Amino acid sequence: MAVRKLLPIGIVVIVLLAAAAAAAGWFAWTQLHEPYQGYTGPEQFVTIRQGASSSEIGRQLATAQVVRDPRLFRAALWWTGRGRSLRAGEYRFDHALTPLEVLDVLVRGDVYTLRLTFPEGLNIEEMSKLYESHGFGKASDFVVAARNVKRIRELDDKASDLEGYLFPETYSLPRQMSAARLVDLMVDRFLAVYDERMRARASAEGLTTRQAVTLASLIEKETGKAEERPIVAAVYRNRMKIGMPMQADPTVVYALLKAHRYDGNIRRDDLSMDSPYNTYKYAGLPPGPIASPGKASLEAALAPADAPYLYFVSRNDGSHVFAQTLDEHNANVRKYQVDFFRQQRQAKAASAPPTSASRGAARSSRARVP
Repeated sequence: MAVRKLLPIGIVVIVLLAAAAAAAGWFAWTQLHEPYQGYTGPEQFVTIRQGASSSEIGRQLATAQVVRDPRLFRAALWWTGRGRSLRAGEYRFDHALTPLEVLDVLVRGDVYTLRLTFPEGLNIEEMSKLYESHGFGKASDFVVAARNVKRIRELDDKASDLEGYLFPETYSLPRQMSAARLVDLMVDRFLAVYDERMRARASAEGLTTRQAVTLASLIEKETGKAEERPIVAAVYRNRMKIGMPMQADPTVVYALLKAHRYDGNIRRDDLSMDSPYNTYKYAGLPPGPIASPGKASLEAALAPADAPYLYFVSRNDGSHVFAQTLDEHNANVRKYQVDFFRQQRQAKAASAPPTSASRGAARSSRARVP
């Protein structure tokens, strides 16, 4: 009889427990699907360290008020079975998310990054200013990091810095990106582009890596047109073969920059300045790269066009005209430089409004006409 009396009680207890479990499950389910944003600012950043436990991550998210409670985040992990798929990095949250959606962000690895683009043809100083202007750190830190040549020592044992070896590209970077780490990434990219195939081609062409990158840097600075790069390469390679000076204006600019004397112009006296980078004064390639070349310029340096040219001059529209002889070149200089700028000056003078003196002279001239 005692058992009969206890049975209904047991059933009631079981029903109540089941109801409580169902209610708890329903509550947890709704909480897992309810968007939450506890932080008051427009955004919240959370950095997940490598090797962090799920409990630690849950506490971080709750402290940052990205999730309401760390237990909800653990419930989302249990519900989805994705506890081992979380990725480290810095995450940015800017709107309300459910715990399941927060979990999705961490599983996808939607790490917050900033894009930093280094165009082809920049030198270390110019790159350092870009690094600083985008808020990553001091330009001086970048310059110091670019003096670490250990990574390229096997390719270039004469390098005193990484000029030419910091590959120009768009990099997606975390906010806290040190100059040293960024420089490492840029060298990694250079080593990936300047691969065994390129190294073998340089060797077959009788060029060291330093010579190949230096030549490519000249090509990069001289032209931005893809179709011209192999022709410009041919000009310089032809000059190298006959011992003719490169006479490349960008090398003079680089020499002036290193001497802190460049003001945006090259003067006649600058062409005789005593610098090993002055290719008007010293024959052959300059002692090292003057900028960071892109892949196309590296390829052009190693596969120049089969062309007899020794000279080229700008057409003032981004393209160049090439010549085989000095007479042809001088004629091109007269046409595209001397005459072009003379005509520009004349056109500017003709379009300028007349001064009071010129108007008076015109009236006097007309008055003398019978």
